Amino acid sequence: VFCVFRPPKRAGEARLSKAAKKVKFSENGTELSAVSNEEQRNEFSVPAPLSKGKWKNKERVLVFSSRGINFRTRHLMQDLRTVMPHSKADTKMDRKDKLFVVNEVCEIKNCNKCIFFEAKKKQDLYMWISNVPHGPSAKFLVQNVHTLAELKMTGNCLKGSRPLLSFDPQFDKEAHYSLLKELFIQTFSTPQYHPKSQPFVDHVFTFTIADSRIWFRNYQIVEEDASLVEIGPRFVLNLIKIFQGSFGGPTLYENPSFQSPNMHRRMIRLATATKVREKQMVRELQRMKKKEEKPPVSKDVTEEVFATPAEEKPEMIELEPPLRKEVKKKKDFKRRRMLKPGH
Repeated sequence: VFCVFRPPKRAGEARLSKAAKKVKFSENGTELSAVSNEEQRNEFSVPAPLSKGKWKNKERVLVFSSRGINFRTRHLMQDLRTVMPHSKADTKMDRKDKLFVVNEVCEIKNCNKCIFFEAKKKQDLYMWISNVPHGPSAKFLVQNVHTLAELKMTGNCLKGSRPLLSFDPQFDKEAHYSLLKELFIQTFSTPQYHPKSQPFVDHVFTFTIADSRIWFRNYQIVEEDASLVEIGPRFVLNLIKIFQGSFGGPTLYENPSFQSPNMHRRMIRLATATKVREKQMVRELQRMKKKEEKPPVSKDVTEEVFATPAEEKPEMIELEPPLRKEVKKKKDFKRRRMLKPGH
């Protein structure tokens, strides 16, 4: 028995063979359309992709943190990664390492933007948003963090869809806010035609300025009436400083109204301490008053308050006893009826 080995067909040969089957020749040798109308109906054609453009804006954001963060910060970091399809993750950085090491990590990961969460004292959370490697960079204190799992909002959006960015009008009025606006646009906006993104726009990121803080919210855009339903996460950014370089360098802007969390806790402790001291002083004064000898009161001031003048009545002395009243005896009619004969 002899076996004949045939090499596998290549992809191009398979396509040519399929195309060759569809071609028919007439008797004269001219080609005729091999596919009839019924055969065209039976064929399934794959539609072309929706976006035929190229991925030109190669923005990549590295989202990671230092060691010592709590569970809420970890969930917030994971939520930002799911909302931003152009983000990358990395292992936690050691506390002893300086912040300039983050630039090298971003270079290794091929990222030109970075969101770095720095935890201090296991209760204070700081966020760095930087343009790697030349800067600028901004440092924020993160407050009022609420994650997706914690909120349980009714809003929802497609994973990987591109967001709209909505900014408060105050961002265009001051120089440091306009710089932050450009930094937020380059960091949070998903590039067009990104491989991990979807060609849909169904949610919006809002950055609102209130009480000299930046409030971040994520809303779903409802198709029916274009109303907004919150999705999450939500947090508040309190600006500390803006640096010229990446994670350092000369200071471009410093927030004058910023109060560090250590100072805030110190002020609370001082306020409670002053309240306790005031209570102790009041108690001591009360004790001193009790111990003091009180001078004897010669005349009561309130003695004559209720003294009301009354009319004087003439004194009458009775010399004879009063007359006794005669008591009438009740007639006992029932007893008499009983004594009558015949009863």
